[in-house]
Amino acid sequence: MNRYAWAKINLYLEVTGRRADGYHELESLIVFAGLGDRLDFRPAETLKTGVTGPCAGGVPVGADNLVARAARALADHAGVAPAARIDLDKRIPVAAGIGGGSADAAATLEGLAALWGLSPAPGDLMRIAAELGADVPVCLFGRPAMVRGIGETIARAPPLPAGWLVLANPGLPLATRRVFEAWTGAYSPPRPWTALANDVRELAERLAERSNDLEPAALRLAPGIGRVLERLGAAPGALLARMSGSGATCFALFATAPEARRAAAAIGKEHPDWWRAAAPILHGKLAGHWRE
Repeated sequence: MNRYAWAKINLYLEVTGRRADGYHELESLIVFAGLGDRLDFRPAETLKTGVTGPCAGGVPVGADNLVARAARALADHAGVAPAARIDLDKRIPVAAGIGGGSADAAATLEGLAALWGLSPAPGDLMRIAAELGADVPVCLFGRPAMVRGIGETIARAPPLPAGWLVLANPGLPLATRRVFEAWTGAYSPPRPWTALANDVRELAERLAERSNDLEPAALRLAPGIGRVLERLGAAPGALLARMSGSGATCFALFATAPEARRAAAAIGKEHPDWWRAAAPILHGKLAGHWRE
């Protein structure tokens, strides 16, 4: 059996405060794009993992591998042996601000629960997800969401119109911790997203009233992000260009698939060393194959 780990996109991300334990509180509108990693799960006598794919080189090993950690955490919770063969086809970059490792961990929880014949309560899986990382719960939620706090408060987002994204990363892994350490801005006031947009152009107008507060810090650490934002924003049909999460992946919002695909193809010709992709915004919980 298999699961897909969809790329997580922060349409906006605002830093609203800081807790006594040092963690920053956020408010973010999150969607998932129709591209991601694929994980295949098979029975085995012990826990075995393998990684292939164009972005396999950046996947952590050992204690930092979120797939293995998720497998062991679920097995411990269920009181079963962590026995499975998990093969990860890694197609989205590591440390790129689009939740690659977190989405892989969430897909592992779902895939192994099915493989092992478990029926954990949704709350149990969410608690395991939260122990694995701040973005794992929303990746497990797997649909457009408003996220607050340090990622623990998740609510379904108001309905969003259909739209397409072009994602681009200049090949610069950027650790989330470094970006938060470099952040020096003022806190944004909490203002939950309640806007309803009739179409993607109106959505872009509403998003332009918000920001990604981490963008200035990421630009100081990795100035190449600025070139990506400039190129995405200049693409014909681009309605909004912004960095996702803590970077370095950026996105542009488009109304139609042909516009997005033309933009991704043009960027690929101009910058063959950049990772880039065009994908639709997904609007529902999708655990298996997705087709346009």
